[in-house]
Amino acid sequence: MQESILTAVFLPLALAFIMLGMGLSLSIKDFKNIILFPKAGVIGLVNQLILLPIFGFALVNLFGLSGALAVGVMILAACPGGATSNLITHLSRGDIALSISLTAVTSFITIVTIPLIVNFAIMHFGEEGSITLPIGETIIQIMGVTVIPVSIGMFLKKRFPGLSQKADRPVRIASAVFFTLIILAAILKERDSIVAFFILTGPVMLSLNVLTLVVGYFIATAFVLPKRQRLTISIESGIQNGTLGIMIAATLLKNSEMTIPIAIYSLIMFMTATLVIFFANKKSQA
Repeated sequence: MQESILTAVFLPLALAFIMLGMGLSLSIKDFKNIILFPKAGVIGLVNQLILLPIFGFALVNLFGLSGALAVGVMILAACPGGATSNLITHLSRGDIALSISLTAVTSFITIVTIPLIVNFAIMHFGEEGSITLPIGETIIQIMGVTVIPVSIGMFLKKRFPGLSQKADRPVRIASAVFFTLIILAAILKERDSIVAFFILTGPVMLSLNVLTLVVGYFIATAFVLPKRQRLTISIESGIQNGTLGIMIAATLLKNSEMTIPIAIYSLIMFMTATLVIFFANKKSQA
């Protein structure tokens, strides 16, 4: 994606706004929860930070993707969690405290893991001609659109709890609108090739989404976690931060082709998430 006002200014600002909104729902207690309830936290983090990139890499090779599309899949696999997974957990009646805690912790850890995974993918899948992500500079850039806005949101919640509570719903709605616009912009940019790209990457992204949802649930079940925590870990494993992924591909790497698998995943993710919400609520009412 060529440098433009959209990718250079609007996309990072939109992501920062979304992360600020997420910060309005966080507190220091959420970070402590991972320590206080380590089993669920460790399982969730292992699924998101280790298994997700491994599954992404395996599926890319299994389906024979290469070049920019393969790198796009790996960018998505490097961006776990986000405000969307918190919302879906809430709508599914999962453990919202665990969901928020996992999102809070991964928001800080991934500023280091993302450039490592993405640079590996660029070299491995034959995209050496692309812009690589300098580790130090990328950490600062990702912090600028994730960690700093989240921290500001947390500060506002603590300093002005009443105002933050009133702002929470409008900010969530605005964040959803921004997210939708970002996905549409990525698809429109490659509209001439979108059908071909969907045929190429759709099966990979659907497989990645379903696999992580299912494996996340069964691993949590194997460790005898409560029902709500099993559901939460499944959602946190299978719902990724597509907005951050598109920002990395479009703004930092300046490659619109890499955004396509991420945009397609985001569309698939919402369809499967709708099913998860429906069946989780139906089961809880039974």
